[in-house]
This record gives sequence, structure tokens and C-alpha cells, in this order.
Amino acid sequence: MAARRTVTLQDIAADAGVSTATASRALATPTKVRADTLARVQLAAKARGYVLHGAGRALRSQRTRTIGTVIPTLGNAIFANATHALQKALEARGYTLLLACHEFDLANEVRVARQLIERGVDGLVLVGLDHDDALFETLDGARMPYVLTWALDRGGRRPSVGFDNRQAAARVVQYLLDIGHREFAMIAGLTGRNDRARERVNGVRAALAARSIPLPAERLLERPYTFAAGREAMRQLASRRGPTAIVCGNDVLAIGALAECRALGIAVPDALSLTGFDDLDFAAHTSPTLTTIRVPCEALGATAADALLAIVEGGDATRCHELPVELVVRETTAPPRPLSRAATPAARKRTPAPRRRART
Repeated sequence: MAARRTVTLQDIAADAGVSTATASRALATPTKVRADTLARVQLAAKARGYVLHGAGRALRSQRTRTIGTVIPTLGNAIFANATHALQKALEARGYTLLLACHEFDLANEVRVARQLIERGVDGLVLVGLDHDDALFETLDGARMPYVLTWALDRGGRRPSVGFDNRQAAARVVQYLLDIGHREFAMIAGLTGRNDRARERVNGVRAALAARSIPLPAERLLERPYTFAAGREAMRQLASRRGPTAIVCGNDVLAIGALAECRALGIAVPDALSLTGFDDLDFAAHTSPTLTTIRVPCEALGATAADALLAIVEGGDATRCHELPVELVVRETTAPPRPLSRAATPAARKRTPAPRRRART
């Protein structure tokens, strides 16, 4: 039986009625050819079962058309959503995404980033501004393009795509102050080597300080971003005479705190106002629905792809891309009642207020 002849790019070009260069461009960078040409080439490739040889293309171009991203975790939906948007934007430009997680361990981040570089990625997308010095030494030594996300390097030293975490957290507090709250607590993420969590704490402190309102040490609790940690922190705050408003470092902590309020009989927002940060999908479906900061995670992923590819492909590279965030007011916040004794045993006996329509 005769061996089957290998299908070549020249075969695909002939079938589609285009040049070999056009066929290669259509398969490698589909956005750079006309739609009708792309359709003919893709149809010819599908009919013959042809796949563009990535290794050979990489040798010719010195690029693999792969991008790596290292994120803290996939356990938080906000990172998963942004990574999905990043992947879609890269795919539209003919790039493949390789993903790794460092589990909030910056030494591990250096290790997995090196692994991605060794596999020939053309660039890296990273999260936050806090990184081990060894990571930047590795990136600079390999002349590896990269972009930082979820935060802003205002000095423009390193390319970044994100939003102002401090200003966003301050905006939540300003809203709560404007509706009458003066007694605050915060359930924050772990701030050690996490600039996003740290800046949200700084934003809360700054907004309160501007009104000469303290945030006592016993009312600032740092916890991992888990539902259980949010519940435990809320239980600790409820064990003593507490605040009328609790600002949470993200929606996961806020939902955990809300669940604990329900278990303890603390009426939200009648006895206590509660806010989150991120506007995950479930924030609009809790009972009561969650007041939070909406982070543009899809825009963040797409903009990160554009910013990095501008560097990789040698185009104009803007150093700092700031994205807007939005305060979404829903049902977990309301003005404090006169002489409120929120989060105390007495407050737990009060009946919940009627559900209000969500405001955006």
C-alpha cells in the first residue's frame, strides 16, 4: 500500500486559488486577510485535514505566536473571567494562550514564568505590581515582553493595564459616608505582597481620614479570599459592639460575611450595611443583592492582549492603560438607623427591612 503523501501549504494555496504567502498568512494571522480569502483557505485546509506546522513557522519567524499568563488562582471567578477575555482577544489575532497559576506565592511565580519562557512564549501577562525581583531579572535577561494587569504603574516604568484600586475603595466609603455611616470596619484580603488588597485598604483609610473618622485596628481584619474566611471575620466583628457598615475587599469575602449575618440574625441592610468589590455574576443574585464595585474584567483582558501584542509586534506601546470602574448600589446598603447597634445581640433581634429595588 502506497504511503499517503503529506499535505503541504502549497497544496492548500493551490486549492484556494491564492499564493503560498497568502495561505500562510490566512492560517497564521486570519485578521490580516480579506474575509472571502480567509474562508477559501480555511475550507481548503479543512477539506485536506491540514494544520499549519507551528514549529517550522517558529523557526522561520523566531516567534511561536503563543502568549503566557501567570495569575494568582483560577479559584476566583474574576481572574477566570479576565483570562477568558484575554484568550479570546489573543485567538482573534492568531495567538495561543498558555496559563499558569502561582497560588499567591511570588517565588512560585518566578518558577512558572521561567517555564513559560523556556517553552518559547512571545510575551507574558502578569497580575499586579508586587513581584519578586528575580522575576524582572528573568524577564529583562530574556528580553521578554510583558504587561502588568489589575493595577497601574503610574510612573510608567513598566507597562500596565488596570484601574485605581485605592480610588475605587475610597469611592465605596464616600458613598457610605454620604448616606450617613460613621462607624466602619473592613474585611480585607491579605495585603502582604498583594498590592491590590493593600491599595484597597489604603483607599478606605484615606476616605475615612478625610472625614476625621478612624478605622480602629480591631476593625480591620485581613483574610484569604474565601467564603469561609468572610464568615469567620464577620463572626469576629459581630462578637462586640460594632460598625454600621463593613467594606469587604472582594465579593467572595462579602458573600461569606452576608451568609454569617443571616446565620446570626443580623439584618442587612437594616442593622448593617455591607459592600463587596468586583461585581461577580452572583453579586446581583444574592439576597439581598450586593452593593459592590464593578471591575471591567472583560475589557481588562482584551486591553491587556492589545497592549502586549503592540510590544511583541513592534508597534506603538502605551505604558499605562487605565480602565474605569463603577459603583453599583444594590440592596445590602442603606442609611444607618438612629442609635443603631449594628452587629450586636440586640440588633440581631430586629426584623429585616422590606426589600428595596436595586439601584445602579
